[in-house]
Amino acid sequence: MNTDAYISPLSERYASKEMQYIFSEDKKFSTWRKLWIALAQTEMELGLSENGKPVITQDMIDQMKEHIYDINYDVAREREKVVRHDVMSHVYAYGKQCPKAAGIIHLGATSCYVGDNTDVIIMREGLLLVRKKVLNVINELAKFADKYKDLPTLAFTHFQPAQPTTVGKRATLWCNEFMQDLEDIDYVISTMKLLGSKGTTGTQASFLELFNGDDETIDKIDPMIAEKMGFDACVPVSGQTYSRKLDTRVLNVLAGVAASAHKMSNDIRLLQHLKEVEEPFEKNQIGSSAMAYKRNPMRSERIASLSRYIMIDALNPAITSATQWFERTLDDSANKRLSVAEGFLATDGVLDLCLNVVDGLVVYPKVIEKHIMAELPFMATENIMMDGVKEGGNRQELHERIRELSMQAGKNVKENGGDNNLLELIAADDAFPLDLDTLKRSMDPKKYVGRAPRQVKKYLDEVVNPVLEKNKADLGIKAEINV
Repeated sequence: MNTDAYISPLSERYASKEMQYIFSEDKKFSTWRKLWIALAQTEMELGLSENGKPVITQDMIDQMKEHIYDINYDVAREREKVVRHDVMSHVYAYGKQCPKAAGIIHLGATSCYVGDNTDVIIMREGLLLVRKKVLNVINELAKFADKYKDLPTLAFTHFQPAQPTTVGKRATLWCNEFMQDLEDIDYVISTMKLLGSKGTTGTQASFLELFNGDDETIDKIDPMIAEKMGFDACVPVSGQTYSRKLDTRVLNVLAGVAASAHKMSNDIRLLQHLKEVEEPFEKNQIGSSAMAYKRNPMRSERIASLSRYIMIDALNPAITSATQWFERTLDDSANKRLSVAEGFLATDGVLDLCLNVVDGLVVYPKVIEKHIMAELPFMATENIMMDGVKEGGNRQELHERIRELSMQAGKNVKENGGDNNLLELIAADDAFPLDLDTLKRSMDPKKYVGRAPRQVKKYLDEVVNPVLEKNKADLGIKAEINV
């Protein structure tokens, strides 16, 4: 391990090996070579010739295919020291391995042919991996929601106790945000197009020269390249680059995933403070260097921390897109090299953490019951008032009396540190023809959760499970947590 130079924590601590490979040099430069092969094949298939003789032969293509993955980095790096151009250095290095094809590699193309098309390919592969992990988070949340769909818990508005919901219903709120992210991911993936081979300013002027002004033949180049690279189409118009608007759209999707993860992790952190739920805590894990008893929600905190980075990172491609000049400038390159890769690596780490947390989330029903029973008398006053009216009481008088008694009970809790004694106060009040036992029998939390259990079942059956069933081949992955 190199300890005397900066190492990105995204690769060292957070991102999976699978996502790291997608943004690796091996992936990048092997994709460059596949694009050079696709271009050469297309030019050959379209009959590119000089004085009646084919410019590109199958022998050239075959030799290029033999050296897709055995990249001679040493040759490329030495060449780049001389020419100061990464694409031409790799054209040179590839030509050294493929002497038959050396003269036709990159024919008619500009640097963005390999650079930009590779970026689109890599971003799509990154989104597909993010999609798979979002699906698995949804799957774990769905199982959790179903398991606890009937367990009453205090709901909170403004983080103040509110009308009860269920633990499962709350989980569907988390789940539904990830479902929206999945829709956004699918939409962006479905609309992604390659740059194709557009030339230095997007006019394909070089191909007019190569194919002697044959527009019908040139029109076939981009669709053929797209098909060879597994895409439906190339962008219809461009300058030298694809519009950096695409990077903005992609990073906005990642920021959406981060926002969903952040919201869920915040809720879990608050619930862990209440001791109602707890994220996984390993046998030998240390919560605090000073306070040995502590069990901190460190994974949920890490989710929040990385998610904030991703949401802010989405500003990079937005500003880059807005500040591009005419057919292209190069002030995008260094920023995009960092922001896009790191956005994906961080999102990958966040989703692995989400998987780990949700899969091992511990629920403490007794603590939940204790909290809900401490507040339930306040929330049951409407039902108590109606029961009093049925026994002959006056609704308006009972409403005012309950208000006064609720204030007394609240004072006992807040100022005296006592228990909620509202039921005792009501039972002792002559205005209410209800004894304490009758009042306590009305304190069943399940009576106050409304349609929450049914809502969970309906949501899972009608919305989530059909999506999971359709994508079941992508389910079952385990989180890759480094530290």
